[in-house]
Amino acid sequence: MKNTLIKGALLITMDDDRPDYFRGDILVKNGLVATISESNSDLDRGSAETTIDARDLIIMPGFVNTHGHAAMTLLRSYADDMPLQDWLENKIWPTEERLESDDVYWGTMLAISEMIKSGTTTFADMYFFMERVAEAVAESGIRAVLSRGMIGIGPGGEEALKNTEQFIANWHGAENGRINVTLGPHAPYTCPPEYLIKVMDLAGKTGRPMQIHLSETKNEVEESINKHSKSPIELVHELGLFNYRVIAAHCVHLSDRDIELLAENNVGVAHNPGSNLKLGNGMANITKMLDRGINLGIGTDGASSNNNLDMLEEMRLAALLSKGTNLDPTLMPAKTAIKLATRMGAKVLFLADTGIIKEGYRADLIGLNCNRPHMVPMHDPLAQVVYSAAAADVSLVMVEGKVLLENGNLTTLDEEKIMAEASQRAIRLTGTGKKNGV
Repeated sequence: MKNTLIKGALLITMDDDRPDYFRGDILVKNGLVATISESNSDLDRGSAETTIDARDLIIMPGFVNTHGHAAMTLLRSYADDMPLQDWLENKIWPTEERLESDDVYWGTMLAISEMIKSGTTTFADMYFFMERVAEAVAESGIRAVLSRGMIGIGPGGEEALKNTEQFIANWHGAENGRINVTLGPHAPYTCPPEYLIKVMDLAGKTGRPMQIHLSETKNEVEESINKHSKSPIELVHELGLFNYRVIAAHCVHLSDRDIELLAENNVGVAHNPGSNLKLGNGMANITKMLDRGINLGIGTDGASSNNNLDMLEEMRLAALLSKGTNLDPTLMPAKTAIKLATRMGAKVLFLADTGIIKEGYRADLIGLNCNRPHMVPMHDPLAQVVYSAAAADVSLVMVEGKVLLENGNLTTLDEEKIMAEASQRAIRLTGTGKKNGV
């Protein structure tokens, strides 16, 4: 791992102890941010093996994608313009029955390639064949929080619990801590109370947090109230789920009581605006959640329901939708939007040492090329990042001091091979693509 001096950058550190943005240098040593200078300084070049000329770059923390299903890149554009339950039951779940471990590996590699090239340095994932997902993470150099998805209403529920415990033993903390493992009960409507109790027992035994979908659709909430006389959030709270650390995905349809329960129990929420809009599920009231002090991050969800993994796009959507739905342009200012996509997302995923560019933190950072027509003039760099920047502007990506993207090119992955392998596996799974003359 090379020690690197990043020279002359426009820095957005998201560190409250520093200005919102400033010109300066960063010295990266042994995978950590060693020194930050708030001027064009005389940091010791001799202590670095590599120097990056960053005069045309905005250097900022890498994006933290707090919710997704990486290998679902194989199902991108396969089943669009459908309601969630119809989409799941008649398209996605039957196709997933045909998944093989190699499919998940190459689908994940495709997702990681896309995420790195659009500035994501950490992602959360809930899916199947997670050992292969972990292999892809290890090979690529990205950071990940992984969980084996668990469904408690079918014959595989007990096996999923055993697989999860073994996955934790094999991979949690691997790659110098780049890989974290969590438990992944899918949702209360696929994991009944008696099964969630078993998941909680495993959480207590292993000490690992849980990722779970909660209150994603209006129908989900209505069915829960009809069956249990409680919302999904009230149900899992009364079961004791919130006595453990929880990452709750979506949380679109919430009562005031639901919001209070999330706040009181320090539940982290992964907001997925693009997926929620595309599936017609509505818009989470993130303004109210933020007002109550809820930990809130941003996620893309899977590429089958988004259809990309572009965190810049998700961050912009979160900001614009907050303003538009509340008829208030002052809501979700640019700095807050960036916080959600970086440092707050890291907090949601229970990662204490990333999401900020700060001495002693892991050097997970990205560089956006601001020498582009749509990035000029640079009146406010924070606003430029949120409202103007595009994924194609990402020129540099570094995770734990290792460069994964240099001048827009992947350094650890064979992009052409990954796209070819993923395309062939998608054709086998769905019967579409080249067989249809595309």
